[in-house]
Amino acid sequence: MTRTITVGVDGSNESLAAAEWAAREAELLGLPLKLVHVWEPVPAPMAEAPLLGGETQQHWAERIPRVAAEGIRLRHPGLDVTTEHLSGHAADVLADVAKDVELLALGSRGLSGVGGFMVGSVGLSVVAHSGRPVVLVRAGEQAADEHERDPAGIPSAASTFLPVVLGVDIESLDEGLMEFAFAAAARRGTSLRVVHGWNPPPYYAYGLSVDVELHRALAHRETVALTELLRPWREKHLDVEVTEECYFGTPGEHLVDASRDASLVVVGRRIRRSPLGAHIGPVAHVVLHHATAPVAVVPHD
Repeated sequence: MTRTITVGVDGSNESLAAAEWAAREAELLGLPLKLVHVWEPVPAPMAEAPLLGGETQQHWAERIPRVAAEGIRLRHPGLDVTTEHLSGHAADVLADVAKDVELLALGSRGLSGVGGFMVGSVGLSVVAHSGRPVVLVRAGEQAADEHERDPAGIPSAASTFLPVVLGVDIESLDEGLMEFAFAAAARRGTSLRVVHGWNPPPYYAYGLSVDVELHRALAHRETVALTELLRPWREKHLDVEVTEECYFGTPGEHLVDASRDASLVVVGRRIRRSPLGAHIGPVAHVVLHHATAPVAVVPHD
């Protein structure tokens, strides 16, 4: 596997924000950055139209990664930046590209009001089929957004990174997911905030709202289980401060809340080898569409 930070660019604001995020991540990791643009050839009748000729479309398609790379080289001198121009269906091509990278970054578009962020069909498909971590970055994401405000209360990329937030399921704690999150926090010099959301077994649910003692007992059980599962990881990564939070309710909603004060949100995606196709899971789906920080989806068995 070639260790590169790779980003899909199409000239949109969200893909350019993803490219900037990927450049910063490449610098943190000391790895080269590759910008990939996928050109989807237009159908033959459209390609023959005077204003949408195949050569014209290809010219602009090739220009997108070149111009983006020029800007990144100016803003990140010393970073090894390359471009690649591929042809085909974007979702399939990017999922294939992701097989040979350290991680793949893509953009997500902000919605008006409080609706969240839109992860298009290409992004969702790539996340669902990639065997490597995929990071979704919202349009307008700035380096300062991932840092604490300076002493004057002004956003600044020179201040300390906000915590990395990790969503965990104590029933299926994956080693690769944990390593990714701890490494992300370590290279940012920040803490790791572990969030676990739980719901009672179905046979408890009926009377839980009125049985305060039962609720407390279940909450205590979940908290103790989370602490015990994290113990060996704390001992292995002594340089990373870990805080743990155990909440009753939907895990995705708690992670979205935590994302407001995070530099990165990390969630897992169980790889399901099913004839019905790949899925990203309900928690990852909620976080991808509503988190306000970049979201890393890490696949695992």
